[in-house]
Amino acid sequence: MSAPLAELNREVVACRRCPRLVAWREEVARVKRAAYAAEEYWGRPLPGFGDPEARLLVLGLAPAAHGGNRTGRIFTGDRSGDWLFAALWRAGYASQPQSVSRDDGLTLRDCYVTAAVRCAPPANRPLPAERDHCLPYLERELTLLGTVRVIMCLGGFAWDAALRTAIALGETLPRPRPRFGHGSTAAVGRWTLLGCYHPSQQNTFTGRLTEAMLDQALTSARKLSRPQ
Repeated sequence: MSAPLAELNREVVACRRCPRLVAWREEVARVKRAAYAAEEYWGRPLPGFGDPEARLLVLGLAPAAHGGNRTGRIFTGDRSGDWLFAALWRAGYASQPQSVSRDDGLTLRDCYVTAAVRCAPPANRPLPAERDHCLPYLERELTLLGTVRVIMCLGGFAWDAALRTAIALGETLPRPRPRFGHGSTAAVGRWTLLGCYHPSQQNTFTGRLTEAMLDQALTSARKLSRPQ
């Protein structure tokens, strides 16, 4: 990892910009869920992680209260992450199909995973101001991850955050403004945005998102990220 990216990650972890999120993430880490009562929760914002030379960036919404907020790594230790990392493994992006802790040996190849909001929000619903406080981190992340060509947005919130970040970095959006949908794509500057339903339990339990759909999204991401 480059020194500037490591410095960015340290800044993310130390962030206390949003009082509501600080209070919530720390309360969850103090009270804990019974199943994890013996564990020490992370209880801080989460930096992104993965291959600093990645061509694919996977952008989620925010850490789960008892997932990333517990383990200290985004999408690690919750059912959404179970789906995501199993799919990344099947697609050749991840070294193993499971992610249970930040020191479990998982590595990513040609892929970097991050979130639009870095703290676990109450009811998994960040406020617009909280999203905006986090956007500068994503701006800097994308600037430092200079090889990224595809941003796979897990859900409409991540899609909107990616568009806002592109605007902040000086890019002009296509007209009409690209709308999120599973499989939707939009060329924005040097990136192609790719929409994918979030692997939340609400989507996976109802069949709105299937393993085959997630695999196909990653196949598309691989094709779109190849040098032209």
